[in-house]
Amino acid sequence: MSMPSIIAVLGAGTMGGAIIDGLVKRGATADGIRATNRTEAKAAPLRSENVESFALETHRDANLRAVKDAAVVILGVKPAMVPDLLREIAPILPPGAIVISIAAGVTTSTMEALVPNVVIRAMPNTPALVGAGVTGISAGSRASASELAVAHALFDSVGTVLEVPESKIDALSAISGSGPAYVFYLIEELMKTAVGLGFSVQEAATMVQGTFAGSTELLLSGDLDPTELRRRVTSPNGTTERAVAELQNAGISAIFDRATGAALARAKELASG
Repeated sequence: MSMPSIIAVLGAGTMGGAIIDGLVKRGATADGIRATNRTEAKAAPLRSENVESFALETHRDANLRAVKDAAVVILGVKPAMVPDLLREIAPILPPGAIVISIAAGVTTSTMEALVPNVVIRAMPNTPALVGAGVTGISAGSRASASELAVAHALFDSVGTVLEVPESKIDALSAISGSGPAYVFYLIEELMKTAVGLGFSVQEAATMVQGTFAGSTELLLSGDLDPTELRRRVTSPNGTTERAVAELQNAGISAIFDRATGAALARAKELASG
């Protein structure tokens, strides 16, 4: 499916910027992208031949400028700011525009109460910047299959898309949305351990980052699941078995349960302001 004519990204922060960059790199910009940010310092780097970028400190009507004639409007502001943003753009929002929110915790029913448009929720993650994102999308009550397909095509241009019911979208965000931070944290910690064993920072980076990248590639290249691949590395009574036992004894599984639970709780707090 081709991209819609004009895509507006309101509040193009880290995630919105990743989406814009991914779309531009893959030539999926159609008639162009419009972006807004609070400051010129944040707006300027997004500006290009394909991206018109407005700063609210320069143009108080920046969001209205971006939304005019847009086919898709992506809301990238903080969750508590979504209702006020929708009230601001409602008078000029094109009737046929699809509104896609990437704000955690803000329900489609909340948004549908503020605008008459089709509303869709999306939870992308930052690997979208390199075309390797995972995005969950959930349809609001007004979205047809064809309109959901537009959102699917948009995020498919920056990675993989998973359609889920809205009841699961915050949980998805706690896994794939926050997930890159979990991976980077594990890399950080294993690098610290390597340095503690006498390796240089560069040597630690080569070992740890290469191991994560290679392991993921190995997983994706075949039909074996992570449990089986782990078993094949873990020789009975060997060194890896001893190390894995320490991780299991530390309660890694329970730690991930608590971490994702905390993320879900915070999503609800953010949405309520």
